[in-house]
Amino acid sequence: MSTRSKFLAVLSVLIISAFVLSACQPQTVEVIKTVEVEKEVVVTEQVIQTEVVEVEKEAFTTPHPILSDLKVRQAMAYCTNKLELVQSVYPLISPEEQESLVMHTFIPRSSWAYAGDENVTIYEFDPEKGKALLEEAGWTLAEGADFRTNEAGEALSLKFATTSAAFRQTWAAVFEAQMAACGVQIVRLHAPASWWFGDTTGLARRDFELGAFAWVGQADPGGRTLWACDQIPLPSNGWEGQNYMGWCNEKADTGIKNAVNTLVKEERIKWYTDVQQAYTEDVPAIPLLNRTETFSVRAGFGGFAPTPGEEYYVYNAGQWTIEGSDTIVLAFTQEPASLFGLVEDAFVSHVALMLLGADGRTYTSLNYDYQPLILKELPTIENGKAVNADVEVKAGDTVLDADGNMVTLEAGMQVANSAGEVVEFTGDPVTMKQLTVNFEFRDDLKWPDGEPIKQEDIELGWKVKCDKESGATTFTYCDQTAASKIEGLVFTRTGIPGEQDPTYSALADFYIYPAHRVLADGRTLGEAAPKEFATLPEIAEMPWGFGPYMITEWVKGEKLVLAAHPYWYGGTAATPNFVIAIVTPENAEAQLLGGQVDMLGSETLAGLTETLVAAETDGKVTNYVIPGATWEHIDFNMFLP
Repeated sequence: MSTRSKFLAVLSVLIISAFVLSACQPQTVEVIKTVEVEKEVVVTEQVIQTEVVEVEKEAFTTPHPILSDLKVRQAMAYCTNKLELVQSVYPLISPEEQESLVMHTFIPRSSWAYAGDENVTIYEFDPEKGKALLEEAGWTLAEGADFRTNEAGEALSLKFATTSAAFRQTWAAVFEAQMAACGVQIVRLHAPASWWFGDTTGLARRDFELGAFAWVGQADPGGRTLWACDQIPLPSNGWEGQNYMGWCNEKADTGIKNAVNTLVKEERIKWYTDVQQAYTEDVPAIPLLNRTETFSVRAGFGGFAPTPGEEYYVYNAGQWTIEGSDTIVLAFTQEPASLFGLVEDAFVSHVALMLLGADGRTYTSLNYDYQPLILKELPTIENGKAVNADVEVKAGDTVLDADGNMVTLEAGMQVANSAGEVVEFTGDPVTMKQLTVNFEFRDDLKWPDGEPIKQEDIELGWKVKCDKESGATTFTYCDQTAASKIEGLVFTRTGIPGEQDPTYSALADFYIYPAHRVLADGRTLGEAAPKEFATLPEIAEMPWGFGPYMITEWVKGEKLVLAAHPYWYGGTAATPNFVIAIVTPENAEAQLLGGQVDMLGSETLAGLTETLVAAETDGKVTNYVIPGATWEHIDFNMFLP
């Protein structure tokens, strides 16, 4: 290699390394907008000089001047009284139940995957310890001052964004007071859900300093899109991923990739423990509370059966009845921003989509166990619908390595062989596991126009899911697909060697679209490019599905009107009409008690209120409180755009 080539190769490595370090080690990177590097300038064949040029940095690699400091994050964790937050939203449950909801990591303490108190760093409420850490970090409290400042006189002030939901307004006010007691100023913004969960605003563009929201709990903890280094949304990767904090920790990255890539439960527990240890040491977020799920329905409401483990309480809405009425009215205090579920994260959007059977879920998870929904049966190795074969891999093949990273195999890399042993690839072929799963859709699925589901509908769904311009938040499932095939109503997917997803039988987020549906401009949906889907009214506002209802009208700011799906595979909806009414948090209970709406869901109710308890005593409503897996948290955005 020539001197010039060597110089350029080293320079490239240095530049790439600077970017990687700035993304993964927020404590060690200077706060700068550009990086000075030496660029080779050839003056003559014998003389080589250098000049200093500026190279623009990747967006979101400049450490936040406050939140990139671990001591500040730890201090805020110590200053947070989680039990007080729980009590603010669940005042009517017992002290023991309140304490059980406090979370120490991103996994509820009742889960099989929880690391155990002894294996993680627990930040008990200790404001004095928090204040001491802030002092060490250079944030002092002047005599008579309310908030801390640094040597430059800048206030320790942070913007805090979350939704306008009543329960978040309640606990956020308490959190603000807790931070003020430690000298930290919190400036709250309760934004519309349409902005906070929008596909080009709020969380999706990391437009926050402190951000509060909930992750919907699932039968399996999952978490790859949340904690892996390659799931940090950036302009350069099309905002792929849900690691909105920008947190990159090698131990957590390896742990989460392995936790979701083995079929052995004991191994998964070990890997989840690693992630939780790193999470509590680094404090990229403050886990707050495991939410209960509270619902209230009007007297005479039948068929309602919320169940632990199932994220969406409307899973059996086709069986609901309301005495003396042909219309059920469900109240939302947050209006969906869009019904394009592939890019829309808001819970209210997915509740509406599940009523339509257009939510992309092929299963339910009642009592934390998977059941088929629009599949004939769940594919398993035991029933022969899935095969975990031994395959030989060689140099140049795409595989998952022993750390769960997708790599092009070359000598020196470590992989898990078919016996589960971690071995070094020397160049000779190695036998690894490769999982192939056959998903067979029900043959009685029909669109609202009566057309049955067809192969081209499934093909369109797979095409849109994997198109990098669709706006989807993650493409891991697509990227790790070695081969796919669609024949009739059977979708066969083979993962790359080494991929051992323990939830392989649940085909999540597989949206199916009616390819034949005619759009307003005369084209069919199958002729539209995936990047158009987010703006198509037929997708974002009036999607078709296979559920008990179909949408007939959306009056923005007022209501979504649904009618019984005439070709629903489940038969005929017990109640022919369904309305989602958009109400304010302040009048939701009054509308329920006044009979204007028939039910309030867990996305509206933070917990029982004295008003609802009294109304149940009077026979006006029936209240349901079940343990949920959904958890509230506050994320730190550790980098600036």
